[in-house]
Amino acid sequence: MKSCFIIVLITIFSTISSFGQSETSDWKGFERINFKFEGREAHLTRPEKPLPGNPWLWRGRFPGYHAEIDSMLLAKGFHVAYVNTDNQFGSPKAVAVWNRFYNHLVSTYTLQPKVALHGHSRGGLFIYNWAKENPEKVACIYGDAVVCDFKSWPAGFGSSEGSKKAWETLKAEYGFKTDEDAKAYTNNPIDNLEGLAHAGVPILHTVSLKDGVVPADENSLKLINNYIHLGGTATVSPCKSGVQKSNGHHYDIDDPEMVVDFIIKNTL
Repeated sequence: MKSCFIIVLITIFSTISSFGQSETSDWKGFERINFKFEGREAHLTRPEKPLPGNPWLWRGRFPGYHAEIDSMLLAKGFHVAYVNTDNQFGSPKAVAVWNRFYNHLVSTYTLQPKVALHGHSRGGLFIYNWAKENPEKVACIYGDAVVCDFKSWPAGFGSSEGSKKAWETLKAEYGFKTDEDAKAYTNNPIDNLEGLAHAGVPILHTVSLKDGVVPADENSLKLINNYIHLGGTATVSPCKSGVQKSNGHHYDIDDPEMVVDFIIKNTL
C-alpha cells in the first residue's frame, strides 16, 4: 500500500514537472488556459459553447497574427491551441514536441482527433512538417504567407534577401554543417506531400504577390502546384485589397470569412 502511494506521488510530481500548473486569462472574451508544456509556453483558448466533438485549430508560430481567424472560430465553437517551439523552424526535434503536445491535448481536453492547422510565415515549416508525419490527424491546412522551402527563406538562395541570423539558427537546429548540406535536404514542405494528398487533406493558402520576404513563386505557389499534381485539393488566394507592410509580407486578408468557412467545412 505504501509503495503504491509513493508511485502515485511520483506520477503526480512528474506530470506537474512536465506540464506545469495552469492559469486562466481572458482573451478577447474567451477563456484561455495558460500552462507550461515541457518547459515551453503553451495555451488553449476555449469557446463559450464548444461544438460537438471539440474541433480545434492549432496555430504554428506567431499565434497573435491575424487573430481575427481565431476569434471567429472561437465564436463558432472551436478551440484554439499553441505551443512555443519558435526557434526550431519545424525541425524533427520540433515535430517530436508537437507529437507529444498533440497527444496531451487530445487526451487531457478530449479534443477532436483531426485538427485544423494554421501557419503564418515560418510557421509553414511547423505545420507542414508535422502534418506530413501525421496525415491521418489533419483535417485541413491553412497557410498565410507561409515558408514552404527554407532555401527561399531564411537562406535567401532565391529572390528573397533571407535572414542570415535565422539561417544560421536553422542550420544548427537541423544539424547542417554547411549550406550545401542544407541545399541537399529533401524534406521541406514542398517535398513528400504524397501522404497528405492520399489522406485527402485540403489546403488553402493566402499570399501577397508582392511578398519580397517569402516570395509566393518560391513557396506557396510551388507547394500548391506540387500538391495538385499529386491529386490533392489545394487553393491559393492572392490578397491585394488591404494594407501591405514589411515588403508585402504582412497584409490584410481580403476575406477572413472565406478562410473560416474553409476550416469549418473541412473540420466538422
